Amino acid sequence: MITIAALFVAILLLNVIPAFAPPTWMAMSWIGFNQPDADPFVLAIVAASAATIGRLILARCSTWLVRGHLMREADRQNIDVIKVWLERKKAVTAGALLLYAFSPFPSNYLFIAYGLTGLRLWLIGVPFFCGRLASYAVWTHFAQVAHSYLDPEFDLEGGYLGAYFIATQLALLCLVFALMRIDWSFAVNERKLRFKRDTPAQNART
Repeated sequence: MITIAALFVAILLLNVIPAFAPPTWMAMSWIGFNQPDADPFVLAIVAASAATIGRLILARCSTWLVRGHLMREADRQNIDVIKVWLERKKAVTAGALLLYAFSPFPSNYLFIAYGLTGLRLWLIGVPFFCGRLASYAVWTHFAQVAHSYLDPEFDLEGGYLGAYFIATQLALLCLVFALMRIDWSFAVNERKLRFKRDTPAQNART
């Protein structure tokens, strides 16, 4: 039987990886299918805690490495526009993150993008934990129910590194780069999207 410590470490590592890691919901489904007698809520608490810590580490690394060392000052100022907007709408931001956390969609790119803003981590960490706690409990429970109807030798793992998964991960990482290039001042004031153009002075400094 998988131990609580092993589960925590495994889920933590999966969520620190910035891209191409197996989705945590898939891991919880596998665990639920192979541990039909375990308490799904206990497993979900451990997994949600580990996933949240792992994603917050990923966000902090994004803040330190990308924002602190790789981004140009002009790009940081551009991102700071959306940072101020998000700070003014904390309830809306937290609510949107909570709804997203209920879904099985990947969150790696979301935390990388959030880390670029340098916002406080609780604003994304709390709703993410709540949403993932509920979703992991559901996935684990459904997998345990499936164990009663399917052959125990049934393969739930599949090939997660298929073409669709790889294309999705690459597309989402490209989306993070695109978010850095949007002119956020123009988007907030004019409610229109356009990409930020480098000035000659900015080009000279790069």
